[in-house]
Amino acid sequence: MSDAFQDRENTFEKQFAHDGDLHFKAVARRNKALALWVAGMKKLSQADAEKYAVAFVAAQVGKSDADVAAALKADYDRGDIDLSDHRLRKKMDEEMAEASASVKAGK
Repeated sequence: MSDAFQDRENTFEKQFAHDGDLHFKAVARRNKALALWVAGMKKLSQADAEKYAVAFVAAQVGKSDADVAAALKADYDRGDIDLSDHRLRKKMDEEMAEASASVKAGK
């Protein structure tokens, strides 16, 4: 009987780890999409936009959504881009939904 409980516990632990991995990937994809969006508003070249996005994603690993929003806000404020906090949060939600769906679909 204890083997059945141990198997069940192991299954839950594996599922928890898998869900955490999917969430990490989705957040990274969302952050890259957001960085590319801001880079577009800053009118960066494609190459510079990609460099910016890669650096942004790396800098945001393990950070909260509030930290990501603050970093993006600081970047677009330096670029003299007028963007409300509400619009940024809405875009973050949209990109997270898209990134989550993409990761779950295995893309």
